[in-house]
Amino acid sequence: MAKMNEKEREEKLYRIRHSLAHIMAEAVLEMFPEGKVAIGPPIDTGFYYDFDLPRPLTPEDLEKIEKRMRQIIAGRYKFERREISEEDAKELFKDQPYKLELIHDIIERGTDEYGEVTEKPVLSTYQQDTFVDLCRGPHVEHTGQIPADAFKLLTTAGAYWRGDEHRPMLQRIYGTAWLNKKELKAHLQWLEDVKKRDHRRLGKELDLFSTNQQLGGGLVLWHPNGGHIRKVMEDFCREEHDKAGYEFVYTPHIGRAWLWETSGHLDFYKENMYTPIDIDGQDYYIKPMNCPFHILIYKSRRRSYRELPMRYAEWGTVYRYERGGVLHGLMRVRGFTQDDAHIFCRPDQMPDEIDKVLQFSLFILRSFGFQEFEAYLSTRPEKAVGEESKWRDAEAALEAALRRAKVPYKIDEGGGAFYGPKIDLKIKDALKRSWQLSTIQFDFNLPERFDMSYIGEDGQEHRPYMIHRALLGSMERFFGVLIEHYGGAFPVWLAPQQVKVIPIADRHNDAAWALASKLKEARLRVEVDDRSDRMNAKIRDAQMQKVPYMVVLGDKEIESDTLSVRLRDGSQKKLSTDAFIAYVQDVIANKALL
Repeated sequence: MAKMNEKEREEKLYRIRHSLAHIMAEAVLEMFPEGKVAIGPPIDTGFYYDFDLPRPLTPEDLEKIEKRMRQIIAGRYKFERREISEEDAKELFKDQPYKLELIHDIIERGTDEYGEVTEKPVLSTYQQDTFVDLCRGPHVEHTGQIPADAFKLLTTAGAYWRGDEHRPMLQRIYGTAWLNKKELKAHLQWLEDVKKRDHRRLGKELDLFSTNQQLGGGLVLWHPNGGHIRKVMEDFCREEHDKAGYEFVYTPHIGRAWLWETSGHLDFYKENMYTPIDIDGQDYYIKPMNCPFHILIYKSRRRSYRELPMRYAEWGTVYRYERGGVLHGLMRVRGFTQDDAHIFCRPDQMPDEIDKVLQFSLFILRSFGFQEFEAYLSTRPEKAVGEESKWRDAEAALEAALRRAKVPYKIDEGGGAFYGPKIDLKIKDALKRSWQLSTIQFDFNLPERFDMSYIGEDGQEHRPYMIHRALLGSMERFFGVLIEHYGGAFPVWLAPQQVKVIPIADRHNDAAWALASKLKEARLRVEVDDRSDRMNAKIRDAQMQKVPYMVVLGDKEIESDTLSVRLRDGSQKKLSTDAFIAYVQDVIANKALL
């Protein structure tokens, strides 16, 4: 049999996964005949289906559903497609309110069952065995083409109908499906690795951060351990920004409605902003972005071409409305701090500034241990502000910078914002997951809206170019990615505790504290575990806390003035105190992984 190419493989997986969603729906409705079905699409690693059921599903239910699905697969039932009229569709699904809503949208709005606009709306059904679903397809020819040992139902979750928290809460069943048992096993192992690295679990175990429903969802409390890592991250980034010619600014958390009307946020972004605060009869809004404030700093006085480029950087905390159902640890929050910056430059300076920003982004991300990158270059959409020639120049500068940086990239034709083209830079973590972090965006809109200008060499007013950029994105989300990338075992330069001194017996405590004092003088972060527990228990606790170095101190070490050092990876070293300090300082200076 000829080997499938990637496109053929993806097409086959799509059909298998889509078909399994229908088979799962059949099994669920057999268990709950009064149940209502919503939608069941294939997704990147499997499939899901949303149900309105009379009771919550249990793990035992999933086992029964999965068993029944395999029986349906063994039946080799054909998937039969049929196009039907609106009247027939409404009659067929008269007891299925979610399907009736989809039928209405397909006919009246020209969408498909997933809400995507189509050129020619068609009502079509697919049937296998006793189950009929409103569906555009495609599917396998018959259920027997699905490998019965290469799928598994994973979890259930709540999901609002159409993602709207004001609509009914449905039960979503997630499943995964692959071409063979080997691929399924590999994916299930990958899921276990993901679970072990979950930043929410590690955040609690390592005492890094928490969220609190009494405070409000999506608002993060940084604990001392997490706060220390954030401080180290910010200190490093601030120092590098200083070297790169950025100036630091600080701006308020609220601004009058005028500011957001001028910027356009109240026209285009209001659903993501919180309701206004009345102050002295004026409406003030909590800021969702920092850019209008940076523009006001620029406009605080007349600017000359000699002052450009101007690079304003701010670790600015912003607040954006997110629905409760989508909040997720550090990854999706309502209040977060961006490593934000805005560059104002002359047109002739723009290519060089783009080059510098991209190189700077890569340097910062590599410093945190990321080495694999990919990028998307988003170009001018149909509806856009700014002259086409300026767009062409900006797009060319972005693409040239990507080529010089040798970063793999794809062109997203027409995917730019209405105000300018952009680069979205993604990293791959230890589990090969992609995370979009850095973004570099042109803006032809705000300079016009705020009537920004500088006096050129000719003595005339000119409009500056404006570049938005964030390197880590937000401190919260980046920290979540960092936790999962390292599984909580941070590089030594970031670790909240770099050394744990473990005295073997109580009589060694004084020597342990004296050693800790010397290590602290060398600016190492040290703790002493002088509990009366057994040494092995102390070592195990330090390993659980993922401390990079454990120094065990007993009679032998004190007499020989030699440290017995256990590393986080299980290896051991014997070093003098001075040699150990020099060794750790070198690891920190080079930002080595251990």
